[in-house]
Amino acid sequence: MPAIEGQIRVRAGARFAIVASRWNPRIVDALVEAARVTLRDHGVADARVAVIRVPGAWEIPQVAARLAMQGEYDALIALGCVVRGDTRHYEQVADGCAQALMRVALDHGVPVTNGVLAVEHHEDAVARAGGKHGNKGEEAALAAMEMADLLEQLA
Repeated sequence: MPAIEGQIRVRAGARFAIVASRWNPRIVDALVEAARVTLRDHGVADARVAVIRVPGAWEIPQVAARLAMQGEYDALIALGCVVRGDTRHYEQVADGCAQALMRVALDHGVPVTNGVLAVEHHEDAVARAGGKHGNKGEEAALAAMEMADLLEQLA
């Protein structure tokens, strides 16, 4: 039985979209920049990367679904940051966003990577946006490239 796995490589002409929230801009801007640099470092020209901004994490899946329907992108990268507060709003937004992003991927057959941070404290977000835990924007971009390659192999 053959072993098939994606590689972090990009086919010529591949296009990616980053859907990022404007909420928590210092954190999300660092995620977006890391994702862009990672794509660029792997041969994706800036002109082949669309960056679409939405108000918050809750709105990311709706735009991701619209982009997936258009069929113009090899993968979508979702970036945002939800910090726990004193209400249930955190769980509703973080869980709803994650579930809806998975639905977009399954319904449309396009890779959607979830780089939406769901953290307890602002310091946790800083640690994941270029701090001691690396940058989840970079990780989401790497996963997007690998999944795009894998799905191309399986086509």
